[in-house]
Amino acid sequence: MKTKAIIVICAALPVIMIGVALGSVWIPPGDIFAIIRHRFFGAELAEHFNHASVSIVLSLRLPRTLLAFIVGAALSVSGAVMQSVLRNPLASSYTLGVSSGASLGACIVILYGITLPFAAVMTLPLTGFVFGIGTLLLAVSFASRIDGRMENNTIILTGMVFSLFVNAVTTLLSALSREHLQRLIFWQMGSFSARGWTPVYILTPIAVAVTVFVIHHNRELDMMTFGEEQAKTMGVDIKKVKWILLIASAALTGSAIAFVGVIGFVDLVAPHIVRKLFGSSHRYVIPFSALFGGSFMVLCDLVARTIVSPSELPVGAVTAIIGAPFFASIYFGRRAKSI
Repeated sequence: MKTKAIIVICAALPVIMIGVALGSVWIPPGDIFAIIRHRFFGAELAEHFNHASVSIVLSLRLPRTLLAFIVGAALSVSGAVMQSVLRNPLASSYTLGVSSGASLGACIVILYGITLPFAAVMTLPLTGFVFGIGTLLLAVSFASRIDGRMENNTIILTGMVFSLFVNAVTTLLSALSREHLQRLIFWQMGSFSARGWTPVYILTPIAVAVTVFVIHHNRELDMMTFGEEQAKTMGVDIKKVKWILLIASAALTGSAIAFVGVIGFVDLVAPHIVRKLFGSSHRYVIPFSALFGGSFMVLCDLVARTIVSPSELPVGAVTAIIGAPFFASIYFGRRAKSI
């Protein structure tokens, strides 16, 4: 276990370094460290230093790579929580309509040109976040009304119904305004291009705070993994804990996709691989899902921006190509075992 943990921890920094170094212009890792020391610690650069690299690293690649890592970490932690709370290896915030709600919010902003008077640049992220969380709250509230015990299957089915309905509304709005269709499609497939430092500054404390909060509830997550009846006998208030953890999970997903668009399958892939490596204890599952998911997202973004350079693929397309077969293997693997 310790050896595996050291490997995952030590792999994260090289992956980030590769994400910053690779591109249309190769920047040596030594230069990257020098630029970081110069920017954040005031160290002097050598006279012969290529100052074009400073702009590339600080304005483009470093914020993009860090944002990809943070988004991947947030989505992976969200997926790990959802799978444990709902006791379903295919569960995620997307199952409960968070991404659908965020897409609807983004669609409304893009189609009708809505801007916040006090922070125009934050209009799309805030709207996506609010609509994503709102969809989850509506789905879970509806589930609690039709099933006072809030059974897992009820929550999942209700979330899927809400997700399908919201997706239908988004599709209808898009069809009525074809001139914005390309922008909407690109946003729904996700991208880290030209985001700058602002999302990094805003999303990092949110992701760290919610992840720490979730780790603090690792005992309840462990108990709920074994079933609701067992958790109740151990003193867990199932309904209350479900609400808290579902909202925390949705906050991670909503915050992440509000800045970069909808990116799927990362929250499904990362927790499963981590559980295979480290077991089911959430003391390890949560932090290592964050590290693995963040690294995985950086590599997917690297593929998205280099494989057809100078053009760029939506990163959501890359994660879907990897994640869809993974999803199918889990689903059909479960069916084979149940036969």
